[in-house]
Amino acid sequence: MDKPYCGLRYDHRRCAKQEYRATPSGNVRRSRMSSSLEVAQTILHGFDKHYRLFREVSEQAKGHFEKADWSAVRQASRTRIDMYDQRVREAVSVLTERFPHLKTEEGLWAHIKTTYIGLLYEHKQPECAETFFNSVASRVLDRRYHRNDYIFSRPAISTEHLDGEEPTYRCYYSDSPDPIDRSFREILLRFELALPFQDLDRDIGYVKQAIREAFPRGWARHPNFQIQVLRSLFFRNRAAYAVGRVLDGARTFPFVVPLLRDATGSVYVDTILLDERNIGRLFSLSHVYFMVDMEVPAAYVEFLQTVVSTMPKAEIYTLLGLQKQGKTIFFRDLQQHLKHSSDRFVLAPGIKGMVMLVFTLPSFPYVFKVIRDWFEPPKDADRRSVEGRYQLVKGHDRVGRMTDTLEFTHVAFPWSRFDEALKAEIVRLIPGSIEIDAERIVIKHLYMERRLVPLDMHLRSADDARRRDSIREYGDAIKDLAAANIFPGDLLIKNFGVTRYGRVLFYDYDEVCYLTDCRFHHLPVSRDDDDEMSSESRLVVDTNDIFPAQFPTFLFPPGTSRDTFLEFHGDLCDPNFWTAQNERLLAGQEGEVFTYGPEARFSLRYGG
Repeated sequence: MDKPYCGLRYDHRRCAKQEYRATPSGNVRRSRMSSSLEVAQTILHGFDKHYRLFREVSEQAKGHFEKADWSAVRQASRTRIDMYDQRVREAVSVLTERFPHLKTEEGLWAHIKTTYIGLLYEHKQPECAETFFNSVASRVLDRRYHRNDYIFSRPAISTEHLDGEEPTYRCYYSDSPDPIDRSFREILLRFELALPFQDLDRDIGYVKQAIREAFPRGWARHPNFQIQVLRSLFFRNRAAYAVGRVLDGARTFPFVVPLLRDATGSVYVDTILLDERNIGRLFSLSHVYFMVDMEVPAAYVEFLQTVVSTMPKAEIYTLLGLQKQGKTIFFRDLQQHLKHSSDRFVLAPGIKGMVMLVFTLPSFPYVFKVIRDWFEPPKDADRRSVEGRYQLVKGHDRVGRMTDTLEFTHVAFPWSRFDEALKAEIVRLIPGSIEIDAERIVIKHLYMERRLVPLDMHLRSADDARRRDSIREYGDAIKDLAAANIFPGDLLIKNFGVTRYGRVLFYDYDEVCYLTDCRFHHLPVSRDDDDEMSSESRLVVDTNDIFPAQFPTFLFPPGTSRDTFLEFHGDLCDPNFWTAQNERLLAGQEGEVFTYGPEARFSLRYGG
């Protein structure tokens, strides 16, 4: 059981002194408590260094946007992903060098944890600091000691109503007949971008018109009417986003304003997102994480829960770039769900993969993926290459078309909750990746993703209209990935899934590669029957030699689905499409992919 605080405001020196006086072996106890304080301070120093660097990288996104330094944007995103593990390794190295007894005297960690809690009083990122403590402790201790006495299985510090030196969001009020004009003008100017607006009057007019169309009867304008906007812009790729909400009586109306930079160095409002569908797509984890300067991340998460109300807290932390905190909350949610449910883990629906064993818990909206110990032919990859491809996707721009993955090691599940068919597959396919005892199975390495409906299953049950939409979406997904320099490798529709918004995403990464590493060819034309049958005329191709003319044959059987694919995306079957895309990428002309459709953009919507 965790030790209680010594009064409302914890004082580790006073507590240490009291324990020393009450203990016969006082010198030993005092030495242990002094050691606990030094260890706790070392861990917290490691976290504070991490978060300081995290904020620096996030804050620099504003300058990258103003300078149109898009390569710096991509590099910053990759750098920030690896930053956390670097700081953890540093902290572990310092601890094991200065305090070699920590690994053997595991009982000391209860005192270290209690002391650490005291250091978090009035800390601005206590929940993230607790997760950092867990990461360090789990690398020093043997994993059998992962219980709440030694690590934070549950949060110890509340983040409710936690705020920074400055308020997390700004409030805008207006008694004028036209509050939108005055408020949105002030909102956009308060971000102090070092760039002029193309035409702010025009943009404010478009915003007002879009709001009138979304709310024809207008807002009721109750006495509490106000517009609240987060202080920091959200940066991703080539766009900046102002995120806010309107409070009117008992109702809350979220909105997002995307800002873009033109070639001349001016900023313009591209649109305003007011509907759940477009806002949900924007905050999807199928995109690279946002860059946001946050003093108090918990306050941003609390605000965003009213903007994307269906998104769990774990995913909000993740999309803000705090993926380790997202993993912590996700794992706690999973443990809580297992405690309050009784259904069994089963093999995931759909065609079985040749590289991954995939299973799911029907009552929990995720799938669990484990790399098999051996692969079905013709797969010739190995574990290291598969892990490398998943890491490639993690650091790359997923352009809203690839699911995000959470990677875990040594995860324990109750063995009794696995159905017999799944148990048999586990023992057959991943015996080297598991440990099983009487009560639990420990999986040494796995990935977790949001569960989607496999596209092949979706098409079998969809009506004609939805089938056409989904096939169009499927081709659009391939083109969006190509624009981001990604080739899926295996284009079979079983490797794509459909979200609840009808968006098609790619989720099988064991053959993914950069598009610029691929070579696209026309199929050779045989001169005669003898030439076609000759062994000397057979094609000798490399792994990355691709013949797009074969796509329709392998992707769809003859019939309506294939015809629909060719109607919408016949250009994907032409090598010239792919070669031209490669040339654009090699010339540095990467396309911008938006989460919202072109019909939402002011330039097309209002002819601006």
